[in-house]
Amino acid sequence: MTVLLWGVPTEGPIAMVAAALSRLGVDAVTVHPRAAGEHHVVLGLDPGPGGATLTGSIQVAGRRVALGGIRGAYLRPVEPELVPELARLPATAPDRIHARLVHDTLVAFTEVAGTLTGCRVANRLSSMASNISKPYQAQAVLRHGFSTPATLISDDPDEVLDFVALHGQVVYKSISGVRSIVTAFDPATDRSRLGRLRWCPVQFQEQVRGPDVRVHVVGEEVFAARADTDAVDYRYARAQVGQDARLSAYRLPADVADRCVALAADLDLPFSGIDLKLAPDGRVVCFEVNPSPGFPWYEQEAGLPISAAVARWLTRG
Repeated sequence: MTVLLWGVPTEGPIAMVAAALSRLGVDAVTVHPRAAGEHHVVLGLDPGPGGATLTGSIQVAGRRVALGGIRGAYLRPVEPELVPELARLPATAPDRIHARLVHDTLVAFTEVAGTLTGCRVANRLSSMASNISKPYQAQAVLRHGFSTPATLISDDPDEVLDFVALHGQVVYKSISGVRSIVTAFDPATDRSRLGRLRWCPVQFQEQVRGPDVRVHVVGEEVFAARADTDAVDYRYARAQVGQDARLSAYRLPADVADRCVALAADLDLPFSGIDLKLAPDGRVVCFEVNPSPGFPWYEQEAGLPISAAVARWLTRG
């Protein structure tokens, strides 16, 4: 059995899953985006009476592995154009073209491997795309019984001020999947900047009080951590209030845990990070589902065995 790790081997999530696989005695092959010149991938599909058969292999640093023998894949890839050694090359440079071909072939493999070979993939890039639009994700969140905060997406300053007047305390953040810092809207200091909305709509939401809970779903397992802080965005608590948020393991009610698993499955994200807020009025508010969660902080600070769970899930295919 071989598991494919696609990402920077020194990055926390990849390194921790690799270590967990090693403890299980599982063979792993790591595809480093910065070593694309050493990688060669051949992917094929042979038609047959019982359906298509996946063929081909991947060669990494002189080692060749049959794609059909890969039983699990953990994806945290980097686009070739963002790799420092390649970014400064012209688009027609052979090394850059080769890196793009390797990348695209691995994308194709991870998209079809689950169906053709039973390979477990966390997560397919096509499934991760649901996070590109927070409003799209919010529809799935509502289907699974979670609340969402009152939300306005607007490029109209007057509309934003009306929303603030209605809800009182409001926060704003990006509408896309690109990470942004959740910030409290201050009418006194932010009013003068509202004109910039004409260039790019922004998402405004009612500010929901209560503790944050990050839920990591791994298949049907759930690992929750509670973050305690006075910061608006607990991930940036040191910058906002002068000290880091305090993380601790949190036991979710069984029905909430079940809904988290179902939500992740609905989005085809077997490994995901779900951001919840436990509102004082009893609502369980869901903000988003992270399709490639950076989990080391939660594992190390709250004592949650997330990397071990990911390794187990990858090897059950």
